[in-house]
Amino acid sequence: MITDRPEVIEKDFDALQKKIGITFNNPELLIQAFVHRSYLNEHHDFPLGHNERLEFLGDAVVELVVTEFLFNEYGNPEGELTNWRAALVNAKTLASIAYEIGMEPYLFLSHGEAKDAGTKARDYIMANTMESVTGAIYLDGGYEAAKKFIAEWVLPKLPYILENGLYLDAKSRFQESAQELLGVTPTYKVMSEEGPDHAKTFKVGVYIGKELVATGEGMSKQEAQTEAAEMGVQAKGWKGPTINIIKRNPGDPL
Repeated sequence: MITDRPEVIEKDFDALQKKIGITFNNPELLIQAFVHRSYLNEHHDFPLGHNERLEFLGDAVVELVVTEFLFNEYGNPEGELTNWRAALVNAKTLASIAYEIGMEPYLFLSHGEAKDAGTKARDYIMANTMESVTGAIYLDGGYEAAKKFIAEWVLPKLPYILENGLYLDAKSRFQESAQELLGVTPTYKVMSEEGPDHAKTFKVGVYIGKELVATGEGMSKQEAQTEAAEMGVQAKGWKGPTINIIKRNPGDPL
């Protein structure tokens, strides 16, 4: 049995099930949710496949549950709800939840991938794992089990997202806050370019009037502007523009 293998036993999946409050009827589904493709390249005798199909399924389940919740709870226009949903199900949010749950030690990774802790590549793997675990829960316990899991771990992030304007990209968030609070539109200026043409690094500053608020770096001007805007929001302590949240009541028109 897969659960008797030493590399599985040492990860203590029972502890993870207690953490998320779900006991799997088929533990192999939960284990497979943590198998990265790279692991199988080095462990050809591992009896389970990688988690990409579970990730595909889980992505759809997360989006459906979040969509259903937003539709039932809020009367805001479709465009606003779409932005809120995107912020709840994006890789950054899902990765943060996976770390919060403590999923990282359960990953089955190649030696090369295992060295990438703390990188954007690992964050991407963690977001995918959150989706694959959701897919495994759906297959094992059905829609209600998956809905309960998402309601406990994903949906509680919405108030923070709304309060801090995280449903907007960093540049929009910085611009709307600057316009709302100061009545000005920020500008961006390239401060330096380094490296050869095929691998340049740009440093960009974001300004309010003549004040340099923050800088950012990236492999493109757009990427550097985005980082500068994110740093600018943090520097100013802005929580994003004011929004009108319309709560629905039972019987309200759809």
